[in-house]
Amino acid sequence: MSLFRERLAASLEARRVEHLYRHRRILGSSQGPLVRLGDRELLNFCSNDYLGLAAHPKLVAALQQGARDYGVGSGASHLVCGHSRAHQQLEEALADYTGRPRALLFGSGFAANTATLSVLLQPGDTVLQDRLNHASLLDGGLHSGARLSRFPHNDLDTLERKLARLSGPALVAVDGVFSMDGDVAPLAPLAELCQRHDAWLMVDDAHGFGVLGQRGAGSLEAAGLGCGEVPVLMATLGKALGCSGAFVAGGEELVEALIQFARSYVYSTAMPPALAVAGLAALALLREEAWRREHLQHLVARFRRGAEQLGLPLADVGGPIQPLLIGDAGRAVAFSEALRERGVLVGAIRPPTVPVGTARLRITLTAGHSEQQVDQLLAALEQAGVTRHAA
Repeated sequence: MSLFRERLAASLEARRVEHLYRHRRILGSSQGPLVRLGDRELLNFCSNDYLGLAAHPKLVAALQQGARDYGVGSGASHLVCGHSRAHQQLEEALADYTGRPRALLFGSGFAANTATLSVLLQPGDTVLQDRLNHASLLDGGLHSGARLSRFPHNDLDTLERKLARLSGPALVAVDGVFSMDGDVAPLAPLAELCQRHDAWLMVDDAHGFGVLGQRGAGSLEAAGLGCGEVPVLMATLGKALGCSGAFVAGGEELVEALIQFARSYVYSTAMPPALAVAGLAALALLREEAWRREHLQHLVARFRRGAEQLGLPLADVGGPIQPLLIGDAGRAVAFSEALRERGVLVGAIRPPTVPVGTARLRITLTAGHSEQQVDQLLAALEQAGVTRHAA
């Protein structure tokens, strides 16, 4: 037993020395532009609540009504007796909104991705993934039994060469919006490339669903792609929709196969029905309140103009994820702490979440922020000295 303790202690100490140790922040408030941390109220620029829905009164009321109607726990897996009318209605609404025949709910995006890859892939198959894909896609590929091949970020030439050498079944998996860099995958040429080489394309749209597209249906809507070009879509409910859980949307055979064979679906208790009721309310707001996406884009443009005036080296991305590259992990942590001292909460993202030497401040804007709050962020970045030391 002492050997395990020694090994754990050594790994933890190594992470501390390398400035990679992570701490949980204990919030005393709901998510929003302002959050309470201890005895302080901080301006929050590290949440994925892109549309400002996590504490919306309609979602709170829907959750409460769902608990009154269905109780708190679902009681069982979907295939035993845990699949409620609310789950079914949300799946049907998500299928309709994404323009796909079927949708299937999962407890998390991680579970949805790993389940989907495990069902689709077999030994002898190949799964090709962008090097900056989310960890859940990479883990799902590693554990699927298929050969995992990674290609440089958004490098379609390398991907085409890899596809041209394959003879068996191949699946290409990418993020729609890359969570740490904020850029959008070149989905239209990716889809064309996959069709040319008879490969399926899977898109994790966790950070695009609700934000991109004329209706907020995500990166596939923005790229003008449907189920024929992209057979597998995964998106989450816990980011732009302000709820919890995830879904996979696609054809009849895909969803039925997931229901029958996805172990994390078959052997997991269903999400609380009340959360499905809240998800339906969030989807209704997504349909009705396009101003949220418009306001968010306005704030992104305002932040980028201000950052340019300050000389901040932002990446050329136009969404709510605005990474500010620092490079060194220790400096990224120091800048995050300096911002916190000035009343602004911005996360320092370090390896292994991002490659070594690319630690960053991951700034995220939401529709809940105001112009004044964006200006406060810019002022804090300048006062903390980030403008003079960013990579």
